[in-house]
Amino acid sequence: MRNMTVDSYGFDTLAIHAGQEPDPRTGAVVPPIYQTSTYAQDAVGAPRLGYEYSRSGNPTRDSLQECLAAIENGRRGLAFASGLAAEDTLLRTVCRPGDHVVIPNDAYGGTFRLFSKVAERWGLDWTAVPLDDIDAVRAAFRPGHTRLIWSETPTNPLLNVNDIALLAGLAHEYDAMLAVDNTFASPYLQQPLAFGADVVIHSTTKYLGGHSDVVGGALVTADDGLGEELAFHQNAMGAVNGPFDAWLTLRGIKTLGVRMDRHCDNAERIVAYLSEHRAVAEVLYPGLETHRGHEVAAKQMSRFGGMVSFRTVGGPEQAVAVCNRAKLFVLAESLGGVESLIEHPGQMTHLSAAGSALEVPADLVRLSVGIETVDDLLADLEQALG
Repeated sequence: MRNMTVDSYGFDTLAIHAGQEPDPRTGAVVPPIYQTSTYAQDAVGAPRLGYEYSRSGNPTRDSLQECLAAIENGRRGLAFASGLAAEDTLLRTVCRPGDHVVIPNDAYGGTFRLFSKVAERWGLDWTAVPLDDIDAVRAAFRPGHTRLIWSETPTNPLLNVNDIALLAGLAHEYDAMLAVDNTFASPYLQQPLAFGADVVIHSTTKYLGGHSDVVGGALVTADDGLGEELAFHQNAMGAVNGPFDAWLTLRGIKTLGVRMDRHCDNAERIVAYLSEHRAVAEVLYPGLETHRGHEVAAKQMSRFGGMVSFRTVGGPEQAVAVCNRAKLFVLAESLGGVESLIEHPGQMTHLSAAGSALEVPADLVRLSVGIETVDDLLADLEQALG
């Protein structure tokens, strides 16, 4: 089954079959885990099927990478040890010391830490602006120096929405690139390359893996030349996905579509509930018609995802108390698994942004809505909110 693309197959078919042909030797319908560090070569300079060493290439990882490219409608997919490893590889592939990047003023805390504590020391400059304000993005550009717009949409944890096509047009106007972190939406709900993005980023730990049992990251691009450059740096820098991690992620992707439908169903019920609750000051969710990015989200997403944030009437103390009282919602960092999670971003995932322009509100609670029976989730929130 070759050349699987969105032009010939539906999303769920690609998720189950792309890069995953039955094993030619045994007929196994699941790709084997090639748990090996090196490969016997047929002669000096003649590696079998091109495999020499598992940092440089591994058949299990190749299966995952082919699947990633297919479900994002890209040409090249690359798998990494973590989402941040993918981000670091991208930055050091397309940027040089002295270059400049425009980032969201509400970026994921780990991304902010990478820019402010690591890339900045390497000589990369950055400016944080609200990416849903195109005039602010244009004003932040430094022609000849700005190499990249770094977008998250929806953003983590404030769930702001960026117009991918608009940002891509602006980036290309200045001979720059647009990178889109698509972790919150997943390829099932949004495909940024179709709107002009140059590269898509994922923490595959989240919705793609989907079961809170593997850590990984990914880059996908529609440009063969950029794909080759990224692949060179993937090998040269070495932060690759191991074969068992790749196998787990590939297994998770098979059910991405059905899981995302349930995540969305449950999130919509919870948003409706929270919107009417006396202890909730504001609900942040792109599916709400009152959300400032709702129209853009409706244009570029098929549905609005399983992530929900809200602010409490009682301020930071109440936000922390709600997190601590939750029972079925597990108090934990991360997101996108089948189980529901709750966290206080200010003291957990976004602590690295404290005291900066990217600091998140202290009264904010973030939910990763799982696929449990939704009435049980609603009951848990009722008791947690008091």
